[in-house]
This record gives sequence, C-alpha cells and structure tokens, in this order.
Amino acid sequence: MANGIYYNVKAYLGRDFTMEEVRIVKEPNTTNYSIAEWNISDEKAQPTVEQLDALESEATTLESNNQVINTRIKLYGTTAEQLEYIVENGVDSFIAKQNKIKTDNPKS
Repeated sequence: MANGIYYNVKAYLGRDFTMEEVRIVKEPNTTNYSIAEWNISDEKAQPTVEQLDALESEATTLESNNQVINTRIKLYGTTAEQLEYIVENGVDSFIAKQNKIKTDNPKS
C-alpha cells in the first residue's frame, strides 16, 4: 500500500484525518501497517483491508500529488523570498515564475 496505509485511509474518507480520529501502527517485525484505532465510526465505518486495497490507485495519486505540492513549496521559497522577488522583478515576472514551477511540477 502507498506509504503504509495513510493515503488509502485518506482516499476512503475523502479527507485528511487526525491521529485522534485514526491511529495507524506498524505491525511488529513486518513492513505492514494496520489501523489500531478508528474513532470516527459515527462518520464512516472502519474499512476492511479489501476496501483499502481497492483504493490503491487513488492512494498512489494522493501520495504523488502530495510530493508534487511539497516540491512546489520548496521552489516557491519563503514568503520573504517571494516578496523580495516581486520587489526586484515585478509582479508579472513573479507570476510567470510561479506558473513555470506549476508547469514543471504537474499534479496527477
């Protein structure tokens, strides 16, 4: 499963979740992860392994897009760096730079 089962659970819920809502643990002496606690049964029943496995493609896409977003954040620079770029190069140049970063790092 993609990155343990985090992204599979995220795909199942259709949203992110907190550690208080769902606690995922690594099973001892394996590379497997499982759900130790499911504290949102009022929202949605705890998924079976089969249900999570069926979401593997969507989970892989979520994980890939998260990596793209993190790459973009690094390339955009800090707020201070962005403001400095605008002051030194202008807003149009800044927008062009940001659009190039998005084009060079597309989401799935």
